[in-house]
Amino acid sequence: MKAITTLLILLLSFSTRAGDEFCGITNTAFKPGEVVTMRVYYTTLGMYVGAGEAVFSTTLEKFNGKTVYHCVGTGKTFPFFDNFYRVRDRYETYIDTATMLPLKFIRNVDEGGVKFYDNVTFNHEAGTAVSVKGVYKVDYCIQDVISATYYARNIDFNKYKPGDKIPFDMFLDNQTYHLYLRYEGKENIKTRYGKFRAIKFKPLLIKGSIFQGGEQMNVWISDDPNHLLLRAESPISVGSIKMDMMGYRDLRYPLTSLISFR
Repeated sequence: MKAITTLLILLLSFSTRAGDEFCGITNTAFKPGEVVTMRVYYTTLGMYVGAGEAVFSTTLEKFNGKTVYHCVGTGKTFPFFDNFYRVRDRYETYIDTATMLPLKFIRNVDEGGVKFYDNVTFNHEAGTAVSVKGVYKVDYCIQDVISATYYARNIDFNKYKPGDKIPFDMFLDNQTYHLYLRYEGKENIKTRYGKFRAIKFKPLLIKGSIFQGGEQMNVWISDDPNHLLLRAESPISVGSIKMDMMGYRDLRYPLTSLISFR
């Protein structure tokens, strides 16, 4: 199920240049040591089954003399779905703690027997991204798919009203995408983990073989200082995909948005 991996990397992908919200922000949402586990479900014809799992972790390291957050996202299908479309993916980013901008992005995926590897180094002073296929010009506030996720958790959503767009630029597959998230407001949501007070938004998706593109996905994050991903769901070419947070450790703050357990 390639849709599983696509969902993992587009969870918080937010048509314009990157706005001030994505430049010069300070991390107040997460800390090194945080680990979050997500469960992916696939639905079609009324069936609702577990299809895979994603794990996101963060450590504090040194990279080229700078202190960085090393953020890793891994995704895999469960044994039953391995028979149809086996996924074993790993995404890594090294984020400068001073600027919250990515310094290096690594994508190492195995999807249905097709393997792909990319290694991108960002030079923000020169405005370039160097991948295995060449050198590309990028804007200063450029993000990769994983760094954007952690960066976005630090957005002050209280500054926005429902319907507002928050734009940013993302480098993927050797090109820059101008994306945004549309803030939808706050609401309570019941997930497979429990009931939460949540912040809802719709990310602009890149059109592909699974997703139609546009604002088809709904995302909910915790309405507390962690801004922890709680649920993401989207229709796909056949059926739909839903992903729920099912476990965590070493959050920066108590998960005060939790109203009750399942």
